[in-house]
Amino acid sequence: MRMTETVKQLIIINALFFIGTYFVPATMQYLALYNFENPNFYIWQPLTHMFMHGGMMHIFFNMFALFSFGSTLESIWGSKKFLLFYLVCGFGAAALHTGVNYYSLHELISTLGQHGISKQTILETIYSNTGSFRYDTRWLNYVSMEQITNAASALNVPVVGASGAIYGLLVAFAFMFPNAELMLMFLPIPIKAKYFVPGILLLDLYGGIFGGFSIFGGGSGIAHFAHIGGALMGYLLMWYWKKNQFKHNRWDL
Repeated sequence: MRMTETVKQLIIINALFFIGTYFVPATMQYLALYNFENPNFYIWQPLTHMFMHGGMMHIFFNMFALFSFGSTLESIWGSKKFLLFYLVCGFGAAALHTGVNYYSLHELISTLGQHGISKQTILETIYSNTGSFRYDTRWLNYVSMEQITNAASALNVPVVGASGAIYGLLVAFAFMFPNAELMLMFLPIPIKAKYFVPGILLLDLYGGIFGGFSIFGGGSGIAHFAHIGGALMGYLLMWYWKKNQFKHNRWDL
């Protein structure tokens, strides 16, 4: 299958960002997506986080999926429409991930606030730029350790990767080619796209709610709700375009 032009450019940009991060690790602090209540948050991060990756396997699987599904979709839609779809799905991933983090953080703030502990005190206490975090042991009289850990993670841990946009492409592919057979690299069993894509989304939903699970193994550090957000945005765009196709006899905005 021929690699289309926009897909090629996106892969090159991702590769350049990845190499740049390797030589200048500090760029991660400025380009990854942080919680907007974290001092490291910048307004451009909802865009730039899509081009950052945490490791070789992370970028390899994302770029392989971008090539595999993106080239097919771009060849049908054209470059402008494909790029719009890709970026909007990435923004959708960032939005849902941020929303879930907001809930985790403010659940702690709300509960402790009822006992006279200010939001500013909580944020200053659990904020960390080193990967670890502090907390006041007296908080355990009002909240669980799990709530504190989830809130600290929501505030401190950035998200990187094109996975949210990729999940949008998966949904679009399943929308347009529901009977195409897909399979995982490590599980070579062909499954129709209309079953394959909802299946991996259900697994991601399970991982997001219960934690400790990933179809790629391990389960730690996976932004499950970013995947769900990208897929949901992809579904909404495809539904909108499908609905308007009957009015205009074309896939157009």
